[in-house]
This record gives sequence, structure tokens and C-alpha cells, in this order.
Amino acid sequence: MELFNIDHSSTIPLHAQVEDLLRDLIKIPEYQEGKLLPNEVALAKQLGISRNTVRQATNKLVFERLLVRKKGVGTTVAKNNIITKLDKWSSFTHEMGEKGVSFRNYRIDASWVEPDKEVRQLFNIARQSKVLKMERLRGVDTGPVVLFVSYFHPRVGLTGEEDFTQPLYDLLEKQYHTVAAVSKEGISAILADAELSEKLEIEVGDPVLFRKRVVCDPGGRPIEYNLGYYRADSFTYTIEIKRE
Repeated sequence: MELFNIDHSSTIPLHAQVEDLLRDLIKIPEYQEGKLLPNEVALAKQLGISRNTVRQATNKLVFERLLVRKKGVGTTVAKNNIITKLDKWSSFTHEMGEKGVSFRNYRIDASWVEPDKEVRQLFNIARQSKVLKMERLRGVDTGPVVLFVSYFHPRVGLTGEEDFTQPLYDLLEKQYHTVAAVSKEGISAILADAELSEKLEIEVGDPVLFRKRVVCDPGGRPIEYNLGYYRADSFTYTIEIKRE
């Protein structure tokens, strides 16, 4: 087994260091070709940390669809994934403002819910915990064009009574001293089901741009899990990448 190390004296959280270690392993050809990643129990012992810390880091990469975990087999690198680092990202409000696009909120709903297993694993919270879920249907004068579904980590402190018409990340920083520092995203194409058809005012089976976003604070801790459903006839998602 390869030797791996982390810095226990660093101010960087242990789970964030393990996450960086796993991201480095993903880039190694032998792991991209299917070699199993180190066993969680063995890796935890080697690094001198708990298995839960290793599992927390692994869960985030599984959530981003960079890793695949198979029960009874192990964890491998996901196939056909493109990993990019975006130099800039912002809230939908700021993004539309910069483009000079006038938009409106068709509906904003906030409620406390029991999260599913994926959200619990991402946030590393107990089964009995509840999280704030917010749905925002947004668009232009001619109709809605995007549905956002957000789940917030309980540590943020949101109550659900906030004014969510204002830019979200400005609200988090000003009212709750929570800084959204990193966005990790996955983008794919899906077909509209009956619920999306009704909300986005499109036909069942129409193409929808689906974006999964995990927003983290400067310490690498997840603060928001966001699902975005965009009308494919209204949005083009572009990424500018500089060659190193």
C-alpha cells in the first residue's frame, strides 16, 4: 500500500486534507484505469484519523460523481468525467445582473425537511436531523426558466424566515458570517418529468440542463447542496478555462 500523509498541525480541516489527497489520486493513470482506491479503514489507520473523517471526504467526491463506491468491492474513479476549476462564480442574482437580464421570482418556498441519505452523507449529519430546504422558481416576464432546490447545513443557522429575494450568498455572509468560497459542480442533460414540466412550463420529455452544485466555506465544509433545473431552450452553460 502506498504511503499517504496529512498535516495534523495544519489549520486546514482533516477531512479537507483527505479530500485533496483523494483528488490527487484521481489524477493518477492507474486509478483512472480502474485500480481500487485505498480501503477506508486502512487509510484512516495510516493517516491517524477516524474512518468517519475519511468517509466524509469520500462521500463528497462520490456526490460530485468523481468516485463510484460499490458495496463489497471498493471505491474506484468514475469513468468519463471532466474535472474543471472555474475561476469565478456567483449567485444567480449577480450573474443575471452582470448580463443586464431582468428576472423575477415566481415562487420561493422554504421548509424544514428530513433529508435523504445522500444529503445526510454530504453534510455528515445524523438521520434524525432536519435541514432547511428552499425551492425558488425564477424567470423572465415571459415565464419561468429555472428551478433551484437548495438544502442548507444546519450549522449555517438559517431559520427559513429570511428574505430570500436578496442575493443568497450576500445574505449568508452578512447575516450568518458564512462565506461561500468554493463551488463544486456537475452538469448533465435530463428529460423533464411531469413535475418539471408543470413548473418550467414545458412539455414532458423536453430537454433540461441539470446542474448539481456543492457550495463550501473556506474550510472546505459544505454549506449548501443546490440542484438547478434550467430550460434548455433558454440557457447555454459556458465555461472558460485557461491553459496552464
